[in-house]
This record gives sequence, C-alpha cells and structure tokens, in this order.
Amino acid sequence: MTIKIICDPKHLFLPLLLLPLVLFGEAVADETTSGDYWTLREFHELHPREAIVAKRFAKRVAEPAEEQPSAFSRPLRIVVIYPGVQASDYWRRSVVSLQSRLQEIGVPHEIDSHFTRPGNEIRQQARLIAEALTRDPDYLVFTLDAFRHRVIVEQLISGRGPKVILQNITTPLRSWRKAQPFFYVGFDHSEGTRLLIDHILGEENADLQDFAILYGPPGYVSSARGDSFRMALAKRPEKNLAASYYVGFNREKARSATLSLLASNPEVDFIYSCSTDIALGVIDAIDSLGLRGKVRTNGWGGGGQELEEIAKGRLAFTVMRMNDDNGVAMAEAIALDQQDRPGDVPLVYSGEFTLVTQDHDTERIEALKRHAFRYSQ
Repeated sequence: MTIKIICDPKHLFLPLLLLPLVLFGEAVADETTSGDYWTLREFHELHPREAIVAKRFAKRVAEPAEEQPSAFSRPLRIVVIYPGVQASDYWRRSVVSLQSRLQEIGVPHEIDSHFTRPGNEIRQQARLIAEALTRDPDYLVFTLDAFRHRVIVEQLISGRGPKVILQNITTPLRSWRKAQPFFYVGFDHSEGTRLLIDHILGEENADLQDFAILYGPPGYVSSARGDSFRMALAKRPEKNLAASYYVGFNREKARSATLSLLASNPEVDFIYSCSTDIALGVIDAIDSLGLRGKVRTNGWGGGGQELEEIAKGRLAFTVMRMNDDNGVAMAEAIALDQQDRPGDVPLVYSGEFTLVTQDHDTERIEALKRHAFRYSQ
C-alpha cells in the first residue's frame, strides 16, 4: 500500500491524521520508552549552547513581562489541545498563564483551547487537530505521552503547518534528530521524581519498608515518573515492592486498585502515586479503611487540591511545580519567535519544583502558591 502524505496544512485532512491509529490499533504495545529520549542533562551536554540559552531564557520567564506592543502586526492564532479533563489543575492554569502573559507582553492573539480525557481519547485529539489545521493556526500546543501521539506529532513537524509546542515533556526525541518541534515545555518528570525519591527513601522515612506503585496509563509520563521510582527502589534491597498497577489518571480506578492491593498486601505502608488523580483515589481508599497515618502516599505536581489535602493531613507530601512558569515560557517563546529572535528561544524549557510536606506552615505554602499560581489564582 502506498501512502502519499501532503504536507500543506490546508490539505492535511482528518483521514490522514487518523490513518496511523488504524494501522497501529489498540493491540500494539506502547513503544514510548526512555531509550529514545535524551535526558535534559544529556541534551545540554551534547549542545552546550542550548544550556546557555535555556539559562538566559529561564531568567526571562522569572522576571516581569516586557511590553512591546509595536512589535506585533496581527492577532496570532494559537490552538491548545490538552488532556485536561482530570483533577489536576495544571492544564487549566497553563492556558490562563499563557494568555495572561501574552496580554502583558502586548501580543494580540486568539486561543482556541480544547480539553480531553487523558490517555484514552487520542482519536478525538486527532480530530481536533485536523479541524484546527483547516483554520491555519500559527502555533499548535499539544502533548506527547502515548505512542500514537508521537505519530500525530511527526506528521505535524514534517510539514509546513503550525509551529508545534509540546507540553509536559522536557526530553527531546533522539530519532527526530534535527526535525524537532518548535519548543518543548514543562517540568522534568525525572527531576520531580528524584525529589520524591530522596524524601521517601531518606532517613526521615526510614520506617517505610513495603511499597506499591500506581501508574497512570502506559506511556511516557508513567514511565518517567513510575519507572524512575521503581528503579531507585530496586537499589535498596531492604525495601520491598509488593505490587504495581496501571490505573490511568483516574481517581476511582486508583481508589479501587488501592482497596484491592491493601486487601492482598496488608503490609504495604507506602503507595507511590504518579499523578494528582491517582493520589486522590489512594487517600480516598486509605480513609475508607481507617488507615490514615498507617499507609501514606505522595502527590505529584502540587496543584491546589493536593495542597488542600496536605493541609488536611490526608496527603503526606508532594513535589510542587512552579505551575504558571510553563504558560509564561510558551508566551515568551512565541513573542521572541514573532520578533525574529529564534536564537533567544531554547528548544527545551523545564521549570522548577519544590518539595512540600505537612511540616510546611501555612505562611510558607501561601508564599509558594503566590509564585506558582501568580497568573492563574
């Protein structure tokens, strides 16, 4: 069978975007493995100038916006397609901070945003992209988690369509070589997991011996967050991994899985959660069994709901993203691109984390929230 790919976005019709979904189908095992990704450290070692540009760009993100209203001639069309139908507020805040920073800089724009459920609505995402391309957007903001996302993105970056921003991924693909998207943006999953590992396996939690892991759907995020923890645990022979489950980014599935694993493995005293929705399901189950304080779990991301659960004593700790920096970074990258300053835009922007525990007082947490949610409060 011969497949002709027409790269002009005006002719990149829905059947073409959906074709890989038919060819690969549900039966194909997920092929999004860490081996095809550079870590951010590896990428910067290979491309030292990128590290310099990224450091300078990070300073720009942290500083107040520089208004330049005369630099932009027409409204930019930006399409955002996010797996935002979940408890985590990361995705909603991302759009708000992107829009707010563009307004501060003085970039006229139109944002068309769509939220889908994570992991299992890839066909819908493909349809939304196909429909968006008929309106000839300047930028398309998407994510890269499942293997089929990768197929879609490869078609987009191989053509003359919109510039692609990949959200929630900070590890460039090796196999794309020089045919990379315009921008990778997010918070490095491995770095966030490292902070959690240091705390969970540190002296302050030496009493924790028996563990379980609840992954999201199979894919990049689950691998980067969950497998990193599993490998760290394997280096500690005195620790035991009793069970692991894929539950999707789904609160109810996480709750059910927790009830099942604690019935089968009552010795488990810590459940590693790979997302906000998973963490919420775990603490729902722990409370229903009357095991608060005896079985603990972590959050992942430090959004508003996680911080509330820490304050209530239901969630032990979390790794908190300085959330709005991702939207600010996208806005700054777009503004610099429109000013014909590509040399000032790194390929990758990775924001900062901080560990938040029940030992943090209200004043400290409120200060973190004022910075992390400075546009999306």
